[in-house]
This record gives sequence, structure tokens and C-alpha cells, in this order.
Amino acid sequence: MRVGSFVLAARFPGQGQGEALHRAVRSAEVAEEAGLDSVWLAEHHFVPYGSCPSAITLAGLLLGRTERIRVGTAVSVLSTQHPVALGEQAALLHMTSGGRLSLGVGRGGPWVDLEVFGTGLEAYEKGFPESLDLLVRWLREPTVEATGEHFRFRSVPVVPRPSESLTATEGPEVLVACTSPASVRLAAERGLPMLLGMHVGDEEKAEMVALWRQHARAVGRPPDEIAHAGHVSAGVCQIADRRTDAVETLTKALPGWLKQGLEAHVTVDGRERRMRDPLAYTELLCGLHPVGTPRLCVDRLAASSERTGISRFALLVEGSGDLAATEENVRRLGAEVLPQLR
Repeated sequence: MRVGSFVLAARFPGQGQGEALHRAVRSAEVAEEAGLDSVWLAEHHFVPYGSCPSAITLAGLLLGRTERIRVGTAVSVLSTQHPVALGEQAALLHMTSGGRLSLGVGRGGPWVDLEVFGTGLEAYEKGFPESLDLLVRWLREPTVEATGEHFRFRSVPVVPRPSESLTATEGPEVLVACTSPASVRLAAERGLPMLLGMHVGDEEKAEMVALWRQHARAVGRPPDEIAHAGHVSAGVCQIADRRTDAVETLTKALPGWLKQGLEAHVTVDGRERRMRDPLAYTELLCGLHPVGTPRLCVDRLAASSERTGISRFALLVEGSGDLAATEENVRRLGAEVLPQLR
């Protein structure tokens, strides 16, 4: 089982953006010190929900500051950027980090981001498959041309070419954030593992894994690839000597962050959106994920892996909103939970 942290650079009420980003960077450094396998970085624009607007940029910083840990994007949003530009950055980081980059991508949401970056609503509603395919080709082939609906250009060489890196893998792994049967099918048909969100439980994740395998078999993906797909399950982790203390920590901090963060999202076309109740969502997260004593966290992660077939986890560890508490949470995860899972 491989366990990593999930870093949103969340800005809690009363905090500044610099404080949120400092906590994000420091928690990632502590994750390596504590023996975690990975750190996954979120990407958001114009909202306090997350202060990192470029997961691939922050990944570059953290890859430079660490030596062992894998750094992943969760996710880089393809609807607001050119897939070739993202592919070039990913290839560069793959080659200069010894192959420690995981590139998670998603289509994002119908937010005002689409207006600001000039890609438009169609990029979100229809453009993701074409962008994904172009990105994967860029990371796998020596030359690439595009003749699609959204991207058209003559054949150009891929520089730097990931397969020429001095690593055991030819390029960074690509994962797809999946929230619907359509996105599950899209990932499965391409043989790409899924990133599954923290808002759904084991039963739904198990169903998505089963659906992924069904679609992958239907298009003839190799059996070994299907059996060993490295899906990643996102969750929340808060460790304390008593479960009530862990729940209390999150209940005090998360609702305020969720309320101001989720309310700040603005749709590009004025469509209505229903926001989750922050307290109810916090209670849901505490019920679904490893929140409590080290023993409870071990049992919950092991049970989740058994139910879903997923053995990679990305756990939100900054739920207290406090740097010192976040560092302690990460260290306890590394010292008191991971050894029992391995």
C-alpha cells in the first residue's frame, strides 16, 4: 500500500495566501521526512478553497526540494491550458527529477476560469477527450501533429522527449480524475488509472473500479495492465489519541474553509449550482476516512483498500488549518500508521 498527502494549500478564514502556501510547501517536505510515498497537489483559480493556481509549477518546486518522494498533480486542469504546454512541463520535470512526477489531469468545472483564460465553455463540455489524447501522445511519441477540432498544427518534434530520460520509465504516468461513468470509460479505454475524489465512499469507488475494468477489457487492454492499474483514492486523515479529538479538530476548522471556499466559485455562464452544507460535508468526510486513533486509521485504510481494490491513497492532512498541527499529523501518519500497513 502506498500512502501520500493531498495538498490543497487551503486558505482558512483569517489566513493569508502566503501562509497557506507556506503550509503547503512545508507539509510536503515533512511528508518526505516522515516516509510517505507521495504528495499530490491541487490546482484552483481565484478562490480561497486552494491558493495554488498551477499544480505543475508547485510540483517543480517540491521535486527540487526533495530527493525521494513522488510528486503528483491532482489535478492539472486541461480545460484552461494547452495540453502541449503542460506536456512539455511534465516531460521536463520527469527527466530532471529521476522520474518522480505523476501527472493527474481533469476537465475542471464550468467556472469563470474558462472566460479568463479564453478557452470557453466548450473546452470544458466537449474538449477534454481531445486534449487528453494530445497530451498522452506528446508524452509517448517522438513527433506529434494535431488534426482535431480544437487543436490543429503541423508535425513538430517533442523536446525534451520523456523516453530519453535516464530513468526506468519512458515518461510520467498520467492519471485521470473521474467523477462520472463517462470519465471512467474515457480513462479505461486509454488504460489510464483514475483519481477518485474524497467526496465518495468505498462502495461508489469500488463500482467505479469495476466499471473501469469492464471498459478496459472491452477495448482489449492488456490483462496485466488492468490488474495492476494504479488508481488513487483521495481522502482525509486526522490522527489523535482519541477519535473524538480528531473529529473535533476537523469540525472546528473545515466548515469555515469549505463555506468561504465553495461559495467563491463563479460559473462562467450563470448556471445555478448547489453548494454542499459545510458542516454536513465535514461530518461525511469524518465518517468516510481515516479520522481518529492510529489504530482506527490503519483499519480504515486497510478496509478501504480491500473493498475497492485501490492501494494508493492521497490524504488531506492540513484539515486543522494550522502548520504545527499539520506537521504533527503528517509525522504521526508516517510513524504510527504506515509501518502497520506495509
